[in-house]
Parts: sequence; structure tokens; C-alpha cells
Amino acid sequence: MSAQVAVISGGAGGLGQALSAALRSEGWQVVLLDRDISGLSATSGEEAIACNLTDPAQLASACNDIRARHTRIDLVIYNAGVTQIGPFADLTDSAHRKVFEINYFAATAMARHFLEPLRQSHGTHLAISSVAGFSPLHHRTVYAASKHALEGFFKSLRSEEAPYGVRVQIAAPSFVATNIGREGCEPGGIARPGSAPDGVDYMTPEAAAREILKGLKAGRPMIPVGRVARLSWWINGLSPRLFQRLMERSIAKTGTG
Repeated sequence: MSAQVAVISGGAGGLGQALSAALRSEGWQVVLLDRDISGLSATSGEEAIACNLTDPAQLASACNDIRARHTRIDLVIYNAGVTQIGPFADLTDSAHRKVFEINYFAATAMARHFLEPLRQSHGTHLAISSVAGFSPLHHRTVYAASKHALEGFFKSLRSEEAPYGVRVQIAAPSFVATNIGREGCEPGGIARPGSAPDGVDYMTPEAAAREILKGLKAGRPMIPVGRVARLSWWINGLSPRLFQRLMERSIAKTGTG
């Protein structure tokens, strides 16, 4: 039998690379999509395609290329994203829209390209969200909004694709240490994921990937990733008001509020 094929957006980043390595160790063939793949080296079982996911023509070309190369696609991981750090009072419209273009619209456009291949293989859509996708997060208004939108989309898609034998799963990590020390915010507070200076209980990308793939294999619809994410999921579900208070108290301790 030919190897199962996974497509990962944001594949050149720390979590994308960790997910790729974990899948390849289990015999998967992996295709990575990212805007800049210059830092990637040729690796057995892994292909990389340069693509600006927010450019419809580039995205269509890349997805068509993947479909032409592979007779089946078994898993698509929507991992590409950026964070945004700063108060809403300082947020520009252009930064607001850019975060949504990358975190939400690029993912949903990509899902449309792989809708039929995953139906044919009875495969899986796996969206990488965040604790901010199901709860509030201080100084992350647009980031939280984009992840809430992402979760709303994929949770709703789940019931549409179930009759085709397709699973739709969501993973929600807390803080994954992929770019610590490289905050380098762009205008508007946009920054690399995993670069936030006010995170707590950081996970390595490898540890996060292991938890995500464990939940994937178990078929769990929602996969909180890491201790903080699991506690946040439980507390926010039990009492959103209590979660808000605890989150604000934690931010006050870091001195970033």
C-alpha cells in the first residue's frame, strides 16, 4: 500500500516541522506549504512548496500541484497563522484584516481545495486553533477573534462532511515555544506564533505535536494541547467568569497588562 499523504500549511515553522517529523516517523508522506521554504533541507518523505496562502492564485496553483502529484490526500493540517499582541485601542484596520486573512480566510480557502480529495479518501481536516479560540485572551482581541472564527467554521463543517466519512478535528495548544526571543512585532502588533513574551508554561513543538497526533488517532473532535490548554478548557467550560478573572490575574503577574 502507498503511504498516507498529509498536507501541512505553515509547514516551515516549528510546529509544522514537528508535526511533519512525527508523521514521517510513522510512514506518512508529507507536503509542506509555507511562504518561505528557504530554510528547509531535502528530507526523505517530505516535499515543500512555496506559497503565499493569502494569494488566491498561488494557493490554487499549489493545491492543484499537490493533487496532481498525489492520487489521494488523507490529512490536511491547517497550521499557518500569526499572532497579534497589543490593545484594541492601538489596532489598525489593516492589521486586523491581515490577521484574519492568514488565520481564517487562508485556512477556509485551502479547505475548499481539499474538500473533494478528503471525501474520496475518507480523510481528516485538522485545524490548529489555540486556547484563544475558545476563551478570551488579554491583548489578543483580533487573534482570539480569528481563532474563534476558525473554530466556528470547522465545527460547523464537521456535520456537513460526516456523511462523506470525513472527520473534522480541532487542536488547541496553549503556548508553544517556536519563536521565543524573536518577538519582532510588525506594524500593528503582528508577530510570529510562539514568540509572545507573556506566555506561561511553554511546550516544545515536539511535545505539542505528540499530543496533537495522539488526539488525532483517537478521533477526538477537540484536542486541548498541554496542561494550560486542558485546564483552560475545563475552567472556561465550567465558569467563563472565573476563567476571565484567572486570566487577568495571570497577566497582571507577568507585568504585561
